[in-house]
Amino acid sequence: MRAIPASFYSGDVDRVARDLIGATLLVDGVGGVIVETEAYDAADPASHSFVGRTARNAAMFGPVGHAYIYRIYGLHLCLNIVCGSPGSAVLIRAIEPLHGVERMQERRGAAMRVNQLCAGPGRLCSALGIDQRLDGASMALPPFALFERVEPVSIQTGPRIGITLAADRLRRFGAAGSPWLSRRFPIASPCTAV
Repeated sequence: MRAIPASFYSGDVDRVARDLIGATLLVDGVGGVIVETEAYDAADPASHSFVGRTARNAAMFGPVGHAYIYRIYGLHLCLNIVCGSPGSAVLIRAIEPLHGVERMQERRGAAMRVNQLCAGPGRLCSALGIDQRLDGASMALPPFALFERVEPVSIQTGPRIGITLAADRLRRFGAAGSPWLSRRFPIASPCTAV
């Protein structure tokens, strides 16, 4: 597998979100293939960066190719990858767990079904052992590793999940038909092969 080059993260946030589908994400060797993402930027009312730079969202205005990690609902952590223009990031919503599945089950609970281990951003962070200390960390350095897609994939596009502002924007991307998604796409969702 080839590491994703630093130049990749300079691209438009929607393009990066789409192109991350099929890439492999590892944290200390634990992870799998990214199957679902969402795009956010500073002009998007649903984005944390819409209000400008704050202590919470500072990583979104930092170097591209770095992690932006935040807590949602006071409970769950979410992993984003900073990219494109300042204030832009891609939320990693779900992966297909392939590496270190036993470790993921230890973290999430042995009774957790494998298809639910990393189906959703909070579950994903828990399963991969991601914590707030990784906010601002480079995705090119340990504990992170990101590798290019090795197989073609059909990608569906749809509205993002769990937001009320700009909810109609088609900025959620996912591997078509994947059983590892956090939520299925509507049947009529646009689909493109890449």
